[in-house]
Amino acid sequence: MTSKQRLLDAINFRQPDRPPVYCSIVPQLAGPIADRLGMTAEAPIDSPMSSNRISWMDLMLRLGSDCVCVASCAPDNAPTRTLENGLMVNEWGIGMRNHGLYDDFELHPLAHAESVSDIEAYAFPDPDAPGRFRRAQESIDKYGRDYGIIGDLECSIFETSWYLVGLEKLFMGMAMEEPWVDALFDKVADFHTRAGCRLAAMGADVIWCGDDIGSQNGPMISVDMFDRYFFPRISRMFAAFKKVNPQVKIAWHSCGSILPFIPRFIDAGLDILNPIQPLAAGMDPAWLKATYGDRLAFFGGICVQELLPHGTTEQIRQEVRRRVSILGKGGGYILAPAHNIQADTSVDNILAFFEAATGSRP
Repeated sequence: MTSKQRLLDAINFRQPDRPPVYCSIVPQLAGPIADRLGMTAEAPIDSPMSSNRISWMDLMLRLGSDCVCVASCAPDNAPTRTLENGLMVNEWGIGMRNHGLYDDFELHPLAHAESVSDIEAYAFPDPDAPGRFRRAQESIDKYGRDYGIIGDLECSIFETSWYLVGLEKLFMGMAMEEPWVDALFDKVADFHTRAGCRLAAMGADVIWCGDDIGSQNGPMISVDMFDRYFFPRISRMFAAFKKVNPQVKIAWHSCGSILPFIPRFIDAGLDILNPIQPLAAGMDPAWLKATYGDRLAFFGGICVQELLPHGTTEQIRQEVRRRVSILGKGGGYILAPAHNIQADTSVDNILAFFEAATGSRP
């Protein structure tokens, strides 16, 4: 069975020989993994919202991944720039500064916005800018026959918006129902809808949208607020993807505990829920499979907070097998870490994950 057929079987609720595997890593791990495998780690790809998801493809395939992730990248005329003061500014005008393991947001270009006209006056990126999809097309041409293709579209509405204005300002604007909030969400949703339609037309098997709206202990917003701001836009987004390619499956990523929103995502047309964060409140795989497994496939489920960095290799193997036994029955499961594997995880533990996932040593 090819990796592509394995993915297609799983997301269409047919039982594959084993669940398909996907994995992404943070940049600090690329070199050590490549050294262990006798490979060379390429530089990360410049994609403002998806760099870790779409970089180091050959390395991930060598480990045992069944899927390749593609996304819109920085276009030819707007690469990410590093200013003299060290601030990295992407095509959205969002500024980040590296503080070791992570980049922190430091510049919110629409922090001044107070009106719809402020939003309309801003120069949002062009989803059709030359070069934006060149890397995605090259990857689909190279890998698409044998491997599953996931089109990454995370930070679909909420996250990109708060990167632009700042999180506190956005929450206050939402609570006060400021008109500029709707204008901002429409602009951001339009960009990502058009980008996702392009990826669906290019041959992605899955369009992977997402916004983090859950914390470790519960949702960050109410269901009423979700219905007010996000449900209509997400529904229109999903419908647009299906219109371009009725066969494409739609995944949604949200870290944290998001139980109250799951029925609303199903109503919007969701096919696949990600990442099933193991230590978030209520995200129990057995309950989720029993409750929603006839309507949703699942994607993720392997803990990056405790298991992968701190577990033994045998504990990792046992937990992978346990998750597969729960979520993989009857298909409907893409086996993956619940987020990018973090820099505190050893290469031995990463190899143990792939060995348990694929049945062979990388």
